[in-house]
Amino acid sequence: MEQIRVVVHGARGKMGQEVLATLCRDPELEPVGAVEKQATDDNLALPDGSGLIPFSSDLESILVRCHPQVLVDFTVAEATMPAVRLAVQHGVRPVVGTTGLSADDLAEMERLCRERELGGVVAANFSLGAVLMIHLAKVAARYFDYAEVIELHHEQKIDAPSGTAITTAREMVAARGKPFMYVLTQKESLAGTRGGQIEGVALHSVRLPGLLAHQEVIFGALGQTLTIRHDSISRESFMPGVVLAVKEVVKLNQLVFGLDTLLGL
Repeated sequence: MEQIRVVVHGARGKMGQEVLATLCRDPELEPVGAVEKQATDDNLALPDGSGLIPFSSDLESILVRCHPQVLVDFTVAEATMPAVRLAVQHGVRPVVGTTGLSADDLAEMERLCRERELGGVVAANFSLGAVLMIHLAKVAARYFDYAEVIELHHEQKIDAPSGTAITTAREMVAARGKPFMYVLTQKESLAGTRGGQIEGVALHSVRLPGLLAHQEVIFGALGQTLTIRHDSISRESFMPGVVLAVKEVVKLNQLVFGLDTLLGL
């Protein structure tokens, strides 16, 4: 079986390094190039010691040189869109895990893939457990009038609330078919204490060292609460989802939002 050729954008980041290590372990996948804004060397040693791959700060040069089928992007929103535009221009399918992308960004990605009839995957979270958490929250949303989301991440996460929390709230509202009920605080002694709000769902962000990625969805009703919680304690938790996306994206001819479609949820 011919291996799927993959370039990693953001290869020196924590997620990028984990992606490279995962690609090396899967016989169906082949890391063929790496890109990093601060790259100074021409080659990057693969984490399993199996050799070197081309390395550069210039994504286009890597795409031309390495002829990948898939670009995996875990960077920042400002770097993702230029990378996706270049990738699609060169016939390379994007798999994007960067958060903080705007609705306009996502609409542009969808249009670019549609015009070239190229597959693409963009997901707020690549953990299969997190995808199931959102799915279960959508099921519960139909039976409760009140809900809040608490997301907890490491202190170096630059955006808040997380993309996963925003996606969860929006999916819950869509499943419910109307906004949740939200109790306005009559006296807020400290501004922002109640967090942000998406159509009645209050969102709260925690940033602390010792955390990686965690989320609680709490539903409330008379005399009861229901809590759905997911914890990622290692970046390895995201890798099965990345592998799934890379293997499936080469079969697609359009952009897919989230892993739930790939999982048949």
